[in-house]
Amino acid sequence: MLNENIKALRKSKGLSQQELAVKLNVVRQTISKWEQGLSVPSSDMLIFISEVFETPVSTLLGETVAETEVDGLKAISEKLEVVNLQLAQRKTTRRKVLHWLLISLCAAIVIISAVLITINSPYLGWDYSSPETAVLGVAFHSLEWLFVRTAPVIFIFAIIGIFLTKKKE
Repeated sequence: MLNENIKALRKSKGLSQQELAVKLNVVRQTISKWEQGLSVPSSDMLIFISEVFETPVSTLLGETVAETEVDGLKAISEKLEVVNLQLAQRKTTRRKVLHWLLISLCAAIVIISAVLITINSPYLGWDYSSPETAVLGVAFHSLEWLFVRTAPVIFIFAIIGIFLTKKKE
């Protein structure tokens, strides 16, 4: 409902998505996501949108304006609570995804390190007189060199990230 109201009000004011985005200091894609229902504006942004459209927030949220002021505020607060809950759920989901990506990154670093230790740098025994194996040996050596120098730093930051994204209870 909010997405349809934003779109209808934007069109009734004769604004393009880009023009509305400029007025709200957001990118055009944000307006598009709101109108498609893929995301919702924050409570502060809802107030700013209502000011730009010169309409009450309750109209944006689909409420009739005929209600008394106290009931209108109650309805707005209830709808804002729902919006805030949705935003909190998205934040929790993003935190979980990031947490598991960091765990996966740590596991990948450990596995790649184990493989490199096990194969014990096979490029050292290659025949570098052949151009194909010389290029392959140099490429493999370069990748191993880069991994050995960056993996510990990435691993440390990933461990820190895992603790920072851990679910707080």
